[in-house]
Amino acid sequence: MVQSGKDTIMLVDGMALMFRAYYASAASGYIRRTKAGVPTNAVYGFMRYFWDAVQRFGPTHITCCWDLGSKTFRTEQFSEYKGNRSEAPEDLIPQFSIIREVMDSLGIPNISCPGYEADDCIGTLSARFGQEGMDVLVLTGDHDMLQLVSERTHVLIMKKGHGNYMVYTPEVLKEEKGLTAQQIIDLKGLMGDTSDNYPGVRGIGEKTALKLVQEYGSIEGILANLEQLSKSVRTKIETDLDMLHLSRQLATIRCDVELNCEADVCRFELNPSLVVSKFEELEMASISSWLGVV
Repeated sequence: MVQSGKDTIMLVDGMALMFRAYYASAASGYIRRTKAGVPTNAVYGFMRYFWDAVQRFGPTHITCCWDLGSKTFRTEQFSEYKGNRSEAPEDLIPQFSIIREVMDSLGIPNISCPGYEADDCIGTLSARFGQEGMDVLVLTGDHDMLQLVSERTHVLIMKKGHGNYMVYTPEVLKEEKGLTAQQIIDLKGLMGDTSDNYPGVRGIGEKTALKLVQEYGSIEGILANLEQLSKSVRTKIETDLDMLHLSRQLATIRCDVELNCEADVCRFELNPSLVVSKFEELEMASISSWLGVV
């Protein structure tokens, strides 16, 4: 496991935390609001998740990554990508700008890039900071991020229940799923992703896809051994060969996005006056106490 302390950066999947925080509180039927009626339940929940992870893993540097709208290079490649997603709840929408302001008050850079997803920003920064010699922690609930796992980058998957994490290292990933990080991409290329709305090879589900990747190592290995497959599986792959390659492209997190984010601006150092002011404005003074600035 990555050792917290010197030169450890936490890359926060802001989208994952916000949706998780919103639905966790909305399920109870209670939407926290300011006296002016501004919804803040997702912001409050986000801060609970975020601060628990910071205390647990002790990063010295932090940045938070976000999506920018629904149009990306993936929707250009496949117009139906994420086409099954419903609009964000009305009470959640204004909270995205609020939480970015909160991150600003904490001195944490908000990172995003037109045409790319938060995943791509995280992938790019994990590669960059890892190459610079930092240990990298990715905080998310999205299992697609497991393709980023390496000796230098560990993925913290938030599980059900507050403060419950699965920490993925290359060894844990291999033990639990029988796959390497690269093979996660090949698996998704074969089986597709109903959440992101791309099909993979029609008729091949997770069980068959997993067996194929484990046996042949990669999509290239599978294609080189088509004659060894059952007629049914071979026919499905041959029929959907173009979609197989496209689905693998859609599943691949980009690690080469042009981002202006240097390690020195990500060092986590709170400015007490900024923090207190922001949480007083949001009528969440108790959070300043959690952070130890009052």
